[in-house]
Amino acid sequence: MSREKLSPIRLEGYQPLRDMVFDVLMNAIMQGQLSPGERLLEVQLADEMGVSRTPVREAIRRLELEGFVVMVPRKGAYVAGLSVNDVESVYEIRTALETLAVKLAAQRMEAADYEQLDALAAKMEQTWQEGNVDNWVAMDARFHELLYTFSRNERLVSMMSNIMEQLSRYRIISLANVEVRQNSLSEHQTLIEALKRRDSEAAALAAAHHIENTKQSLVNMLKAKFAAAEK
Repeated sequence: MSREKLSPIRLEGYQPLRDMVFDVLMNAIMQGQLSPGERLLEVQLADEMGVSRTPVREAIRRLELEGFVVMVPRKGAYVAGLSVNDVESVYEIRTALETLAVKLAAQRMEAADYEQLDALAAKMEQTWQEGNVDNWVAMDARFHELLYTFSRNERLVSMMSNIMEQLSRYRIISLANVEVRQNSLSEHQTLIEALKRRDSEAAALAAAHHIENTKQSLVNMLKAKFAAAEK
């Protein structure tokens, strides 16, 4: 079954071409347009995007370094598969860093920060009612980004940004589940309330509970997928 072709790149703005190609390929992988196990052919991808092979080759190497692509000797580059072990490993790191972030946020947040979280939570409630999954995923990412920012620890924010980029594919799959999005509403609210009380331990527990539920839903989905493939 053939996939939808990538859109041609428009040379606008000041972003380097290699970065634009990387962004297109990254988004295609995260959205499932380029599926796990699919071979990445430089000539074909370059033709679809209307660029030369060089920026495509550079983008594929960068994707390999970030774990989204695997190089198979004498065969070429392939979109990395999704495995339960990978999910559990990355989520372990996320739990450790995010619980630290919310502990710090509980001590350092200001009045305007609470207003931002409340406003975003209200928008997410509305988006849930509308059933707009794409908007929900974007706002959920923003919610967690704010939590890291409110830690007032720039090094931690940078580390979390890298981890969340690695988790993007997993989170998109997980948040496609209606139950996961519904549970997130109450889990986010529990976390916000703990932050408002400046209760670091309760905030950390709420964050850990939320992450564990999201992870477990994703693991169950992957296991079911693998079981179906074996039949």
